[in-house]
Order: sequence, then C-alpha cells, then structure tokens
Amino acid sequence: MKRFRIGLQMQLLALMGLALLLFTTMMILLWQRQTLTQSEITRISRQAMHDQMIDALRRRGESTATQLADNLTNPLYYFDLDAIGALARDTLRQPGISYVLVYDPQGRIVHDGSGDIPTYGRPMQDPLAYEVVRARGLHAQWTDDVVDVSSPIELGDQRIGGVRIGFSLAQMSANEERASAGLRASLAELSSRHRALVIALMLSLLALGIGVVWVIQRTLIVPVRRLADAAREIEAGRFGGSVPVSYRNDEVGDLVRAFERMSQSVARHDRDIRRMAYTDALTGLSNRLAFRESLDQRLLELRGVGKQLALLFADIDDFKRVNDTLGHEAGDEVLVQFSTRIRAAVERLGGEDAQLARFGGDEFVILLQSSVLPGDEVRNKASRLAENLVSELSRPIVIHDRQVFLGTSIGITLFPEDASSATMLMKNGDIAMYQAKVAGKNCYRFYSRAMDQAVERRVRMEQELRGAWERGELSVAYQPVYRLVDNRLVGAEALLRWHHPEQGMVSPAVFIDVAEQSGLIESIGPQVLRVACRDAKRWHDEFTTQEPLFVSVNVSPRQLRSAELPGLVEACLKETGLPASQLHVELTETAVIGDEFHASTLLSRLRSIGVKVWLDDFGTGFSGLSHLRRVPVDGVKIDRSFIADVLRDPDDLALTTAIIAMAHSLGITVVAEGVEKEGQYAILRERGCDLAQGYWLGHPSSAQDFARLLI
Repeated sequence: MKRFRIGLQMQLLALMGLALLLFTTMMILLWQRQTLTQSEITRISRQAMHDQMIDALRRRGESTATQLADNLTNPLYYFDLDAIGALARDTLRQPGISYVLVYDPQGRIVHDGSGDIPTYGRPMQDPLAYEVVRARGLHAQWTDDVVDVSSPIELGDQRIGGVRIGFSLAQMSANEERASAGLRASLAELSSRHRALVIALMLSLLALGIGVVWVIQRTLIVPVRRLADAAREIEAGRFGGSVPVSYRNDEVGDLVRAFERMSQSVARHDRDIRRMAYTDALTGLSNRLAFRESLDQRLLELRGVGKQLALLFADIDDFKRVNDTLGHEAGDEVLVQFSTRIRAAVERLGGEDAQLARFGGDEFVILLQSSVLPGDEVRNKASRLAENLVSELSRPIVIHDRQVFLGTSIGITLFPEDASSATMLMKNGDIAMYQAKVAGKNCYRFYSRAMDQAVERRVRMEQELRGAWERGELSVAYQPVYRLVDNRLVGAEALLRWHHPEQGMVSPAVFIDVAEQSGLIESIGPQVLRVACRDAKRWHDEFTTQEPLFVSVNVSPRQLRSAELPGLVEACLKETGLPASQLHVELTETAVIGDEFHASTLLSRLRSIGVKVWLDDFGTGFSGLSHLRRVPVDGVKIDRSFIADVLRDPDDLALTTAIIAMAHSLGITVVAEGVEKEGQYAILRERGCDLAQGYWLGHPSSAQDFARLLI
C-alpha cells in the first residue's frame, strides 16, 4: 500500500489555511469582545443617567417639600382642611407628581389633595411610611416607580405633622430608554464599519496567500520536485541520471549545481564508503553492521535445510586495566594482536564459511557453519576453536617492552538448537559469555536454558533488594579488629548482612555485587555509614577504654566515583557526633586504580576531615605497591588469599613480609584479614603486622553482641 504523502505545496496551503483560521478566530474573539464592551458601555451609561435623574428629582422634591411644609404650618396648626387641601391640590397639579400626603405626628393622613379625602385619619401603611414617620428632617427614598420626599412640619420646636410628595419615575424611564436607544444605534453603526474593515482585511490576506503560494510554486516547489527525482536516482545507485540544469543566480540555482557535484562525488566515493561502513577501522575485520547482515542472510539460507550454525562471543578478560594503566594506545595494540591471533585460529579451524567480526571494544564474534546435514559437527568445531582461542589468547602479549597477561571468556550458542532468530542468538551468546566470566574467566561455556534462569534470579534478587533496608531485612554486623603487639581490641569492621524472609541469610558475595551493578549501593551505602557511626559513638559514650575504638566502613567503587562522598561522610560525623579519627573508610585497590586522579582527590578531602583511609584487598590489583606513592592512604589490608597460605607457601609469606616492610617504610598501617589459625596470628605478629581480623579472633556479630566484648 502506498504511503500517504503530504507535498510541500499542500503544506503551504495548509499553513495559509491555518494562518487564515487563526486570523478569523482572532477577529471573532475581537468581535465578541467588542460586543461585550458595547453592552457594558450601554449599561454603564444608562446607570449613570438613571443616577443623575434620581439625584435631580431628589433635589427638586426636597425643595418642593420644604416650601410646601412651610406653607402648611399655620393651616395644619389651626386644622384648616380647606387651606391644606388647596395647597396640596396646587402641588399635585405640578408635572411628574403622583401624590401629596399631609399627615399628623402619629403618621395618620390629614389630607391627600382630593375633594372628599377618603383616606382621612388612616395611618400610612405603604413600605416607605415607616422611614417617613421616623425621619426628623428632609428624607428622600425611592422605589422602581417613585421617588418619595418627606419633610416634617414644625412650629417652633414642636413637630405638628409632615408632608410627603411622590414623584413618578415613568417619564424618567422613558427618557432613559430613548437615550440608551440612541447610544446603541451609534455603537451599532461603529460596529458595522469595523465589520467591513475586518472582512476587507481577510479578503486581502486570502489574496496575498494565494499570490505567495503561486510564486513559491513557480520558484521553489517545481525545482525542488525535479531535485527530488534526481535524489531518488542517486539513492537507487544510478549516479549517471540527469540532474536538472539551472542558470538561476540564487540559492535554488546553487542547490541544483550542488546536486550535480554531489552526484559525481558520491559515485566516486561510494565504494570507499561501503568499505568503511562495514569494516572495523582498527583491526580491519567486519564490524557489527556487516556481521548482522551476514547473519540474517545465513539464517534465511539455513532455515529448513537441516544445517547448523554456531556463534562464538569472545570478550577479553580485564581489558580495562590495560587502558587504565598503560593507556589507550597500548589498548589498541592489544586489540590488534588479539584480532591477529583470533583470525589465524579461525582460518585454521573454522572452515571456509567461518566469519570473524569485531563488535566494538574488546568483543569479537565468530560465525561457524556446518558443511554436512544434521549432526554435532558444529558443536565439536566450536569446542575445538574455543579451546584453541583460550589457549592462544592466554599467552602473554608484549606491549611497550612489557609482558601483559590477559585471557578471554567465550560464550557459544547454536542454531537452531538454542534460538532461531538473530536477535535471540546474539542475546544467548552474550548470556553464555557472561557465565564464562562468572565461572572464573579464561574459559568457554555453551548456552543453556539454565543460564536464562540465572539471569532471571539475578533480576529477581535486584527487585527484592529494593526496599530491603526499609523492611528491616538488611543489618550491620561488626567484626573485631585486634592490635597484634598487645592483643588489644582496637576497632571493628562494619559488614552488611541480608536476612531474606524466605531464603534466610544471603551471602554478601552475591547481593553486594547486585547492589553495586544496579546502583542500589548508592542508597544502601549511606545507611550503613550512618548506622556504623551511630553505634561507634554509643560504644565511645557507654564504655571506658584506654583508647577510643574505631569503626571501618567499606565504600563501593560506585560511591567512590561520586563527588558527594566527602560531604556524605562529614554529614554523618556531624549528625552522630563521632570524632572523625574514629572512622576509617575502606576502598578496594581496583576501585582506586580505575581512576587514580579522581580517587586521589576524594581521598585527600576525606583525610583533611580527619577520616583515615584504608586500601582493602591489597595485593590483588594490577598495579601493586607503586600506587601507594600517588594515592593518599593511611592503611592497607592484605588480602585473605595471601594470609590463607602464609604457613605453607613460602612465596605468600615472602610477599606478605614485603608488603608489611614496604608499607611501614611509607608510614602506612598494615592490617591482615582472614586470620583463622593461631599460627597465622603468630607469624604475622613476628613479621611486624600492625592489626588483624578473622574468625580466630572473632566472628562478625550484632552491635549488641559486639558491645559485650567491651565489658
């Protein structure tokens, strides 16, 4: 089905339509706003006229009421109804007056201006009467129909009655309506003129848009269409197709001529580009893209014909330390020599259909194919090749006049036994290679379904580890550290323990690695540091010892890479009140070597606070003692692998003795871990080791059990 395509011309028309729609919408909103404004103006104007007329009527009423009250004083005093009636009728004849009422002090009507006075003696009971009777002077009030003005009639200080005059508002309302009608007519005429102007603007905008579209169609769209046709020819690899010729001296002409030059350039360099796109620049092998395309093609050819295929994923063990210690140039030389050895082995044992590629970094992939119908020839061929690669790649490589010993971990997956798609085969190969590394490196492993289960278990463990601290499953245990010269307890190492609700105690060697790789250690580590400082402060306050006990806390490589570590340590010390000299921070040697400059900066900041820094697992790293001159540390912990055989292996004893002597010459404290026999303790003491820890001296225990050692 042909995909719907919106051309440039249609886009321009749509853009013009959108602009016209926006303009129309704005005009409609403006028109609505103008209509609302006109209504508001009419309302305000009418209200102003109403208020003005009410005020004028009130002033007239006050004047008329005052004059009438003065004229009625004597007639009311003498109760001359004829005189009162004459005055009331004269006032009632004035235009706009609805009623005239003369009343006594109790509010009873004395005269209403009529001949027979039907309301005589009756109390005034209309809604305005209450205010009239209570008023002590001129009083004006009004309703929607009348303005009522009253005035008391007084003789000296004595009130003898009052008079009310009602002015009708009917005439005033008619005047207001006539004025409002005139204002509305004026505003409607103004609105009509604005409407005509808006329509003219919209028609002008439409005409302008049509003109712009026509010009763009002639000057831009047609040339661009011709260039698009030429570009499709180039895309199809037909570089000799005709490119439109233009003599225009503008940007479109420049674009047409650039297309012509591009066609010639692409044709000239097409072969080089394809070679570069499918070849690894460093080793000259096929790259990931070329290998994936070849693998897809092989699978299409093999599917259904009964032949087998094997993928070998080879990854160099510990390659990162070459870059970290010898530099990236040395790392590139290692990759070149490794690729040469792998290529030779593949040519010798892989057969004619074998293919070798470098996926990037230190990862190589090999494709092997069977040459006969079903059997395990591919499995046997892959095993022979993997064994040969493990042997060949474990031989030392000479870089910068220095021998480098590396190895390779190889994962093998088979088609169609393990998977039928390229994606799943590559995934399975990665999983098998990872299992080879877990098995100890420098070996090979075939993919199996159980490996998927191992990966699933690791993912499940990561999920269960999230929130384990909050659920109370994680705790801190303390292993005592003794001074060898007088066998005195001087400190403890804080160790993280996980009591799983279903699996029981989980080995730290298992879950610490998961926490490190998943990043959970960044949230768990600060909690461990805070608890260790708080417990050490409690020991300091509750138990009297000749010298304060220290607590050592392990810091992971991930935490070391964060610049926030010194601030976190300082905050924990301030929060718990533990003196900085009683906190020791332990880091592995390999973590420090990974980024020596960054680590040196962070460790210097920690030491400036007063915290001591120990290097854990010393002797297992790639660099040895030379880094002690450049990394500021206060102590080193000899790895337990050396201590385990110190009684029966002269080499381990000599190496341990050399580490102690070298460290002491640099003013560095030496700690031995993994002391499990009395003989180990004795020989370490004899060799001058400063501190020791291990099961012979004490097992890791809870904070409460450790406190009992201090009693």
